[in-house]
Amino acid sequence: MDMTPRVNLRLVGLSGAIAMAAAMGFGRFFYTPVLPGMIAGIPISSADAGYIAAGNFAGYLAGAILAGQGWAAGRERVIALSALASTAILMAAMALTTAVPAFVVIRFLAGLASALAMILTSSIVLPYARNCGKQGHVVNFLHFGGVGAGIALSSALALVVNTSAGDAAHGWRINWLAGAAITLAALLVVQWMLPRPHGMTERRVEPRLKWKLPLVLLTTSYGLFGFGYVITATFLVTIARQGDAGPIVEFLAWFVTGCAAAVSLLVWHPLAIRAGLARSYTVAMTVLAIGVVCSVLLPPTAGALFGGLLLGATFMVITAYGLQLGGKLAPESPRRALASMTAAFGVGQIVGPLVAGWAAEKSGSFALPTLIATGVLVVCVVLAAIVAKRIP
Repeated sequence: MDMTPRVNLRLVGLSGAIAMAAAMGFGRFFYTPVLPGMIAGIPISSADAGYIAAGNFAGYLAGAILAGQGWAAGRERVIALSALASTAILMAAMALTTAVPAFVVIRFLAGLASALAMILTSSIVLPYARNCGKQGHVVNFLHFGGVGAGIALSSALALVVNTSAGDAAHGWRINWLAGAAITLAALLVVQWMLPRPHGMTERRVEPRLKWKLPLVLLTTSYGLFGFGYVITATFLVTIARQGDAGPIVEFLAWFVTGCAAAVSLLVWHPLAIRAGLARSYTVAMTVLAIGVVCSVLLPPTAGALFGGLLLGATFMVITAYGLQLGGKLAPESPRRALASMTAAFGVGQIVGPLVAGWAAEKSGSFALPTLIATGVLVVCVVLAAIVAKRIP
């Protein structure tokens, strides 16, 4: 199928990258570098921090389910842009309260908005990657690399605000307002660059999923991955703060995470070609488990930087390869497989911050919840290895 004539694929990919940076790098993950300031400046407890994070991930799960329904057909671009606008407004709203219940509600709505923006923008951009042959990889790498670029930029913003804010007690408010301003600016650029949806996507009723053992094991591992990665992804900067690693290390930990995530799909692509998706998925899960445990077992500076590097190098790869494997294992019902895996992942990343917040509150640090996450990721590796033996 030919795409619209004279389409600049790099601009298409860049429009997706900016949207993903705003919706995910800021809308979803900006909480990580701002959280230490909220804990110190409001203050809030570790358990409260877990509730707020879980609220965001619950909203993301709701948004993912909502985006998959038929109501959005033909309105993808309008809804995606509206969701980005909502993301900016909700980030600004975080600066206007100190009540934990209000934070939970705001972050729930922000999670819903970021999911709608991410999924519907992807539904516009990714067909260009699928239908333009080898050149389509440019779109794919740019689009998903936007998440990591947004994370890196958000860490730089947090460093600038935290080192220049005269009132440390309110620096977290300035962070949220500055993040909202950047997201709004990204919206204006995306509105100008994002192409119109090309053609109509064929809609058909898929048959029920056939839950054969490999799909069951893959879905289970993917759901547990949601639990295992999210504790480090949410509390990495807070762990660095509790270890007195210093503001530069706090910045670098999340900055390295973002930079690694931005190029991860490109770096892992040769291995996926040679070894296949299933084996690459297993290796990436193993590398993530190593990074997670090292984030608390190594000295604070080394742990934050090495843990952030391996987190960024793997979590987007595991996400992309896991969903591709789901479609491969359920060729007659790929959308149902994706929905089931997304739901499992969503439950895992909701439970993760709740367990982490409770365990950190009881133990006095995030070492215990991180070790729990490592154990869960080891189970993921075992399940993934079994799947890899059954498929190429």
